[in-house]
Amino acid sequence: MDKPNVVFFMLDQLSAKWLEAAGSGICPTPNIDALRARGVSFTNCITSNPVCCPTRATLATGLTTRQHGVLENGYQLDPDLPTFMRVLQKAGWRTGALGKVHFQPHYRGQHPDYRPYGFDVTHITEDGRGGEWLDWVETEHPEHYDDVLALIWATAIPEFSAYGPDKVNLTERIRAVKKNYSFKTPEFPENTAGAHTLLFPEEVSQTNWITGHGSDFIRSTPGDQPICAHISYVQPHGPFHPPAGYMQAVNPDRIPDAAPAEWYGDPEAPGYFRNKKPVGARDRFSRHCYFADIVHLDCQLGLVMDVLEETGRRDNTYIIFLADHGELLGDHGFGGKEERHYDACIRVPLIIAGPGLKRGTTSDEIVQLEDICPTVLDMTGQTMPPMPKHGCHRDKPDTDFPSLPGRSLLPLCRGEQVAEWRDAAYVESYCAIWSNTPNDWARTVRTAKWRYTWYPDDGEQLFDLEADPDEQTNLAHAPAHADVRQALRDRLLKLVVLQDWPRTRRNLYALGVH
Repeated sequence: MDKPNVVFFMLDQLSAKWLEAAGSGICPTPNIDALRARGVSFTNCITSNPVCCPTRATLATGLTTRQHGVLENGYQLDPDLPTFMRVLQKAGWRTGALGKVHFQPHYRGQHPDYRPYGFDVTHITEDGRGGEWLDWVETEHPEHYDDVLALIWATAIPEFSAYGPDKVNLTERIRAVKKNYSFKTPEFPENTAGAHTLLFPEEVSQTNWITGHGSDFIRSTPGDQPICAHISYVQPHGPFHPPAGYMQAVNPDRIPDAAPAEWYGDPEAPGYFRNKKPVGARDRFSRHCYFADIVHLDCQLGLVMDVLEETGRRDNTYIIFLADHGELLGDHGFGGKEERHYDACIRVPLIIAGPGLKRGTTSDEIVQLEDICPTVLDMTGQTMPPMPKHGCHRDKPDTDFPSLPGRSLLPLCRGEQVAEWRDAAYVESYCAIWSNTPNDWARTVRTAKWRYTWYPDDGEQLFDLEADPDEQTNLAHAPAHADVRQALRDRLLKLVVLQDWPRTRRNLYALGVH
């Protein structure tokens, strides 16, 4: 077989819970359904650090948060660490980053250079909405430039104060636009800054722009050269803003109510929760917009699949459909993600389809995003560079020094029996973006039946996911579950320690040096 192509179709802040809900009659997802029919769907894919930068660093390097060092948003991924993109690039693949990458903080700049991480071609647009897409709108659709500026929430990004080659003070213009901007329309008077229909044509949207560059990358690559395309969207990350036409595809009567904030008023709730009130809850209109965003993104998947068919690459391409983390969407009185390790936050969709894999099957094994990098290497017959050795380790085989904590998912995708697969996932958080206290840090172990979370303020959560899938009854202090709590607490301690194995490459000269 010729060298296979690898195409990531990556979404931002899409929960497995909400994608599953979409398929229950809320909205149509024909292209995602078709991809499921062509591949393997993983029902228990857990993100190990549910926020953008750490998760995306893990995807690229295969390393845990503590191994690559990107603890939370605001850290930058070290470009000297090996990535699967650089491995494939050196082996002859043409690599492209189209859309959101987020290896660097948005506040560092809106025109990041991601080529040092192993990308040949980059067309980047991220949460800040500045950069290449914004510049394209100014040139090609100037009548909608202010509409795009109204979407920019991070007005304090330093680059906006001296933006572009002419060093324009875009910060003042953004603030002036936002001051008097109204998102309401006659058709959708419910529109707000946080959830609204798009106020410019779909073809101008950030989402369509990403699809266009992804399609161009595939078409422009010589037919005899394999590709690794990272087509990555900002949506359905908030603010939710689908094109208006997709709203009618959503059945609002089927949208579920948010899971209640079970911790509010509970004297035995973790201190982290007791000090809060339910905030950030999404109303039904916000949920409507979120599901309409899913419909819009489903259409983009269909366009990407069409281009693969058109270019003769479809049968020799692995498609990896996934998200970096979830979105609480009002469940438990919270919006967003981060240190609230409920199901809608930490469980993400994962579908893998491609040559030689099972079709239309489901895997309930617990997988983590650390498994994606070794999976891509397995797909392409490549390996990470061996760990550097010297001194007493010099003559030992490379296999004695594993470099990645995860495992390839291909055996599961082929339907093979895999020995000693993990039966628990680990999740950690190092503060929300607005927080500056370790009391907000969270550590979680999640099995098929249980979710146990520990906070440094002596707060604990224990949920029986089989009997209580909405996580409404905290059993951490229930005498009848004391043994379960202790066993999971012990398991969590072991997983915390093992986050540092295998040993990190950061600043490593060689193993075994005296």
